Amino acid sequence: MLKSIRHSSLIIQHFHFYEWGYRVEETMQSDPIADFLTSIRNANQAKKVDVTVPSSKIKVEIARVLKQEGYIAEYATQEDNKQGTITVTLRYNDRERVIQHIERVSKPGRRVYVGKTEIPRVLGGLGVTILSTPRGVLTGSSARAAGVGGELIAKVY
Repeated sequence: MLKSIRHSSLIIQHFHFYEWGYRVEETMQSDPIADFLTSIRNANQAKKVDVTVPSSKIKVEIARVLKQEGYIAEYATQEDNKQGTITVTLRYNDRERVIQHIERVSKPGRRVYVGKTEIPRVLGGLGVTILSTPRGVLTGSSARAAGVGGELIAKVY
């Protein structure tokens, strides 16, 4: 018999029950968006000029929103025979980091959805929320203006 239990650390433990006892197997879930945001956060902390990660459509859209809001200088995608890569060029003002904080909100173990009236403001409007909506990846203010809600992907300030 096989049973699964979820933990808050995204480790899923599978318990195999036998007559003589049980055996535990652990598997990890991956979150490519969290990996992307973590790569940006780590490169930003280390004051790197750019960071290159595997590409996907949602990562390109998140990078587009970050560029539109002025948090990154540029992003570029490169195609190869597999999935391609995205290179994000970080932005600094007089050696001071523009991105002070970047955080994943909705995770595979706990999705966070908000309606059009429930979209949170970050630092009283000084930061940005990034949402995945039926109209594409938008900032919180754009989603409020369009009158749509969606999945709350990240907060940036």
